[in-house]
Amino acid sequence: MTEKMAISDKILYGGLLAAAGGFDSYTFLVHGQVFAGLQTGNLILLGTHIGQMKWAVLMQHITPILAFMLGTILTRVVQHHFKEADSINKRQRLILGVEIAVLTVIAGISPYIPDLLASASVSMIAAAQLQEFRELNGGPFTSLMMTGNVRTLAESLYDGIFKKNTQALDKAWEIIRIIISFTLGAVMTGLCVSLLGERTIILSAVFLLVTLLILQVNPHKKI
Repeated sequence: MTEKMAISDKILYGGLLAAAGGFDSYTFLVHGQVFAGLQTGNLILLGTHIGQMKWAVLMQHITPILAFMLGTILTRVVQHHFKEADSINKRQRLILGVEIAVLTVIAGISPYIPDLLASASVSMIAAAQLQEFRELNGGPFTSLMMTGNVRTLAESLYDGIFKKNTQALDKAWEIIRIIISFTLGAVMTGLCVSLLGERTIILSAVFLLVTLLILQVNPHKKI
């Protein structure tokens, strides 16, 4: 029977994934002002540019959207191959390994490849992360999109403070840690891009590597 992972490992696990997700601003800052994971933002920019009849920039927003879809499909193929409950940890380690490898390669070759190829590659990685890592501590989880987390935080704070629901307060603290971690990832991107430039994405790979190590030392435990 699968055991549960220690709560300290769960907190670190979720925070690291969120911090890696905060590097979504990387492609916006250095690869054509597009988002790797936030496809809502890409669609808003795409629609805005269509409305302004700026046809020349449309592909830079369409490309990451299509790449994100492809990344989701490829991740689904892996999920179907490792669909048994006792193989989920192994599957997640495989996906993290691929993410780390691709991001490391991008960090090395990013200055020498077109923005469209770089943003598409990071978008596929973002899709893999969003598709695979969707649960934390028995509840829904996203490391890339904070709108739902902000809503959940407000709801949990209300239920915890005014309805005296201690479980809701615990949930609120969990969400606060996720939001802070995500924001810190974005802060690090803003700080480091002036120093590392297009190689800044290697820091996201480092966060994912530590996440992989957590799963590696808990190979038979459930998040």
